[in-house]
Amino acid sequence: MSDASFNASTARAAHRPDEAGFGDYFALLKPRVMSLVVFTALVGLLAAPVPVHPFIGFCAILFIAIGGGASGALNMWWDADIDQVMKRTKKRPIPAGKVEAGEALAVGLGLSGLSVMMLALATNVFAGAFLAFTIFFYVVVYTMWLKRTTPQNIVIGGAAGAFPPVIGWIAATGDMSVEPWLMFALTFMWTPPHFWALALFMRSDYDDAGVPMLTVTHGRRATRVHILVYTVLLALLALGTAFSDIGGPIYLAVALVLNALFLLGAIRIWRRDEADSEADNFKTERNFFKLSLLYLFLHFGAILAEALLRPYGLGGWG
Repeated sequence: MSDASFNASTARAAHRPDEAGFGDYFALLKPRVMSLVVFTALVGLLAAPVPVHPFIGFCAILFIAIGGGASGALNMWWDADIDQVMKRTKKRPIPAGKVEAGEALAVGLGLSGLSVMMLALATNVFAGAFLAFTIFFYVVVYTMWLKRTTPQNIVIGGAAGAFPPVIGWIAATGDMSVEPWLMFALTFMWTPPHFWALALFMRSDYDDAGVPMLTVTHGRRATRVHILVYTVLLALLALGTAFSDIGGPIYLAVALVLNALFLLGAIRIWRRDEADSEADNFKTERNFFKLSLLYLFLHFGAILAEALLRPYGLGGWG
């Protein structure tokens, strides 16, 4: 056999169908979650009352995104045992046998250190420290502790996903103020009804994995009540934000329409019983979940629009 033939056959043997590729390692970073982190952090950065150099802004968002991805990799490393029994997660890189758990741990730790250090260097130490705290909160407080011990896992753990706009604001200003915490609160209050709607039509997954989601510990009837209560509180918060320094007429119009639709969806969920849900395969709950994705994106999009128009005298309340 020639050297060329030997090398070709060796290469084919080395590249097994189950061998991890770039896409598998990228999947470790939870790109869908990362996209939300990037967008809300960007809004926090641009809504801040301090102009940021485009290159510094780009670096800030990049390193916040990497930090969010690092959290996802560490989450998958720790949750590999339950991911393999849940239909929604069994195709993730570790349970699918694409990536070793130790590799995910190394990726997560390496990217965590890189993102925190580089964000601190690119912007300020406060922003880097806050990113470090966010990673710690998501991985240790939520993933390792709350997720498997309490039905309040999503309520408290939702803070981790709500921190990015605060980090973006701090990266721009180096300081705290009320406005980024309004963006934090918007995401924080949105998280429970968003995930509980998912849990309503994915309850068997959490049962099989032994995760004490509210649907498992208190049942679907209680979960429907919780969704309605949180949606009412969320609507009050969202509408109140319209009259803050990050709000304005554009945001108010968006908030009025979206919260009316969201409240209507929550009421419909509350009115349904299990027979209704089973009959149409949880159509109402699935539609509410889809709307929840649009809900947060459009609220933050409206905040962004107000911020971008403000320098021209068109954003805000003047």
